[in-house]
Amino acid sequence: MAAPDKVTDLSSAVAAHVRDGMTVALEGFGHLIPFAAGHEIIRQGRRDLTFCRMTPDLLADQMVAAGCVSKLVASFFASGSAGSLHEVRRRVENADPKPLEVEEYSHYGMVCRYQAGAAGLPFFPLRSYAGSDLPKLNPLIRKVSDPYGGPDIYVVPPLRPDVTIVHAQRADRSGNVQMWGIVGAQQEAAYAAETVIATVEEIVEEDVVRSDPNRTVLPSHAVTAVVECPGGAHPSYTQGHYDRDNAFYREWTPISRDREAVLGWLEEWVHQVPDRAAYLAKLGAERWDGLGVTPRLSQPVDFGRRRVAAQEEAS
Repeated sequence: MAAPDKVTDLSSAVAAHVRDGMTVALEGFGHLIPFAAGHEIIRQGRRDLTFCRMTPDLLADQMVAAGCVSKLVASFFASGSAGSLHEVRRRVENADPKPLEVEEYSHYGMVCRYQAGAAGLPFFPLRSYAGSDLPKLNPLIRKVSDPYGGPDIYVVPPLRPDVTIVHAQRADRSGNVQMWGIVGAQQEAAYAAETVIATVEEIVEEDVVRSDPNRTVLPSHAVTAVVECPGGAHPSYTQGHYDRDNAFYREWTPISRDREAVLGWLEEWVHQVPDRAAYLAKLGAERWDGLGVTPRLSQPVDFGRRRVAAQEEAS
């Protein structure tokens, strides 16, 4: 029996699987951040989301400013080394224009929460909160007795998103998703979720995936929908496709300081742009081409033939 075809477009995937009030994780650790999916959630006007993400990055600034998020579950609030998340800060520090509920963990604490969710565990133990002030700020970080007689240890609760969204280099039509380079908690977050949407730079044939199976981070049984979305991680980067747009991150800091400027940016770059292709066209060929990288394929299609030819020539 042929595997089901899971390919759809981004608008349809978000419309079908992301609803108001859901807990939604958009993961990618500095690399492969699913910005296009976040923008589509904004475009469709989703509300009252619990937004989960390690290093929320400026995507959190944008989604919070757009009114999509009522609660942020995250670790390390920063705009990709370029500055503060000023929209988030306005909400947290001054409730401006309204409060934002925040549930903060360390990076490892977030990973452990996803792991517990993926494994169906009631909690996950970790030692890294010893000496930290985070347990004072977050009552969900608790200390329990070691049933084997060791010292007490901190635990975090499982995190089970309704939907996890990731970006990756490629997938086949049945949803075997391959990614490489810096990989964060995408696999754990996906297995912890009820539904998984993967946006990818390209849809490839099944033979391509099978030729390099170690790159398959998410197998088809874990993936609900696949969307071909070139440039879907900009302004972050996709290893082997395009570099990080560092200028964009620097440009965001003065924008985020001014709420009206943030709303103006969202109107111009999200609401008035129908999809990612139009977004890249607006960004401009010169800027986009400047982020291009030279392909570094680990296994070209003709690798085996060339190796045999070289051996024959040497003999």
